[in-house]
Amino acid sequence: MSNPSANFFDGLSRRGHEPHLEEATGTIRFDLRHERGIDRWLLIIDRGDVRVSADGDGGADCVVHGSRELFDRIVTGASHIYTAWVRNELTVEGDIRLARLIQRLMPGPPAAHHPRDFARQRRGTA
Repeated sequence: MSNPSANFFDGLSRRGHEPHLEEATGTIRFDLRHERGIDRWLLIIDRGDVRVSADGDGGADCVVHGSRELFDRIVTGASHIYTAWVRNELTVEGDIRLARLIQRLMPGPPAAHHPRDFARQRRGTA
């Protein structure tokens, strides 16, 4: 069975450096509930250098709590992380500034295009 959340964290780990996080340093733990327990992922950010650990049982600067089902929808673009926070489906403890940076890593809706692509199409330069 596919696990979009695990695939997301594995992909982050393989990237190594994330330009969208170059101004950030800290740790974020994700506690994702499911029917068999809780998956814990620790995201370590050091000025854009990113490491991920699947055994995130230790402390962190920020902890994000939610269901794995919801997080699966977020990382596949079917739901938006900001909407989940507003609805209190995801909660955050600690440094919320770090949690807000995670939005930069999340995909948009599956059919979404970058605004610059739309502008290029209108100019005929795409």
